[in-house]
Amino acid sequence: MRKLMSNVGVRVSIITVVINFFLFVFKLVCGLISHSNAMVSDAVHSLSDVITTIAVIFGLVLAGQEADSKHPYGHEKIESAFAVVLSFFLLVTGIGIGYVGVENIIKGLDKTLVIPGGLALLAAIVSIVVKEIMFHYTMQTAKKISSSSMEADAWHHRSDALSSIGAFIGIFASRLGFPILDPICSLLICILIIKTAIEIFINAVTELVDTACDDSVNDEIIKTIMEIQKNIDINEFKSRMFGSRIYIDMEIALDGKITLNNANKIVNKIHDKIEQKYELIKHCNIRVVPKK
Repeated sequence: MRKLMSNVGVRVSIITVVINFFLFVFKLVCGLISHSNAMVSDAVHSLSDVITTIAVIFGLVLAGQEADSKHPYGHEKIESAFAVVLSFFLLVTGIGIGYVGVENIIKGLDKTLVIPGGLALLAAIVSIVVKEIMFHYTMQTAKKISSSSMEADAWHHRSDALSSIGAFIGIFASRLGFPILDPICSLLICILIIKTAIEIFINAVTELVDTACDDSVNDEIIKTIMEIQKNIDINEFKSRMFGSRIYIDMEIALDGKITLNNANKIVNKIHDKIEQKYELIKHCNIRVVPKK
């Protein structure tokens, strides 16, 4: 099942890589011809999308492998590790765009900036539409297969769409007689990219360090357990994120008079129904003690 979901994610990612590459070339050519710093920065952002999506593909392929003797708990954390790599790609991209933006703002103060041509406006509009479609397409798949790296990549597409909006505003304002707004918008794009990179990094690290699920998730699972088997006490309940999947460790108390065979049936019933209802739960470990 995990392998099948991985294949779906890889197929979607390959499609977005191809689209992003052509979008990068289109925006770069338009930006250079039109002398638009914002559009060239936006093109670089699209190139970073190509690189990060390739990293996502590798992460999905590796994470989709079955558990083995060296990785008995599976490979899901590889996706989170790749998401950390993606965040650094984004961070470096953002800093680079910001550096160029500051340089061009200084040029603007010296009255040496060239007013961008109208072709850059067309490139910005095309980019906004295409990238927003890619965001929804990738995010829909990411939610379907519970992929943190694909979700991070989807937000990368959204940040590119937003940066294209910024580029459009800057180019349009420059053509109205305010050329310095073109590099200023480039600088705003930089801030947006860096913010996205930090958020992706925090989410990925959260998955890597076995952080517990949100209280709302834990409460929902506990409620389900009590509905499955009413005559138990839950002495201890722990959850932890393992990549994009969930591990559950719990201790339940049963009547000490029931047989070992009946206790085992109750445990299996809870275990099977919990894992069937919640696809994100990879394993539910249950320990039984007698009621006091």
